[in-house]
Amino acid sequence: MSDLEGPVARAAERVARGPAAETDTERRRRRAQFLRELHEAKALRERVQPRRARAARMRQAMRMRTFRW
Repeated sequence: MSDLEGPVARAAERVARGPAAETDTERRRRRAQFLRELHEAKALRERVQPRRARAARMRQAMRMRTFRW
């Protein structure tokens, strides 16, 4: 539970202050953290499920080939 105490406490502080008090820097920092974690999760999923990941890449490639501008 100690891993969550920091982020939970910070989130509770932000809720208490309200959305107007959040600075642009804080929002960008949170967004960057989210995108890093999202990228890490996608990479992990590709390592854990290589066949499904390959099929997804093939479907995406097919969509890109058949897309008309």
